[in-house]
Parts: sequence; structure tokens; C-alpha cells
Amino acid sequence: MALVNEHFLKLPNNYLFSDIAKKVNAFKVSHPKTDIIRLGIGDVTRPLPKASIEAMHKAVDELAHQETFHGYGPEQGYDFLIEAIIKNDLQEKKICTLRVTREYQHQGIGHNLVEMCMQQLHTDKP
Repeated sequence: MALVNEHFLKLPNNYLFSDIAKKVNAFKVSHPKTDIIRLGIGDVTRPLPKASIEAMHKAVDELAHQETFHGYGPEQGYDFLIEAIIKNDLQEKKICTLRVTREYQHQGIGHNLVEMCMQQLHTDKP
């Protein structure tokens, strides 16, 4: 006899992507000049961009050989990816955007994030 996992019954009766869309739209209304970089599931009605396909093929090829196989990445992410997110090129040392949502403000999180970014960029100037 199959049993229902009791923890499944504790899940909220809402759809995650619908909630995210509502929050993004509310943010857009209150911040109309702010550019939003969406890191969600993407547009599944269009083909993948060429750059994405090439990157995935390269990653699969790396995993296919013992010399380049690397398994799981570090818990906090790869340094090269962190640097690519917080700066546009190797000469540029700036954090483009850093925003701490209201529920996490006044806890020192923003300060810690800036400190971590500056350490990653090997600079003491924000």
C-alpha cells in the first residue's frame, strides 16, 4: 500500500514561478528605471542561444575525459564565475549591483557581501 509523505502535505498551495512573477512585476512597478536580470527558468518557447549550447557542449566534453573531469564545484561557486558576475572584464573592478531584500536588511548581510566581493576582486576600494 502506498503512503503519502506527510511532509508533502505541508507544502503551500501556490505555484513558485507564479509567485516569483508577481514579485518581479511588483518590483518593476515600484522601480521602473531598474534593469532586471532574470535568472529563472528562461523562455522555453524559444531555442537555446548559440552561446549556451556551445558552453554546455564544452562542459560535457570536459566531463568526458579523466584529465578535465572535475565533478561537483565548490560550495560557494567557482572563482571565475563569481568574478564574471561581479565584474565585466579583468580590468574592471566594481560590483555592478548589490541589493539586499528588506527581510534581510539590518543584519550585516550587505556589508558582508561587499567585503566578500572586494576580497574576490583583490581590492580595498568598492
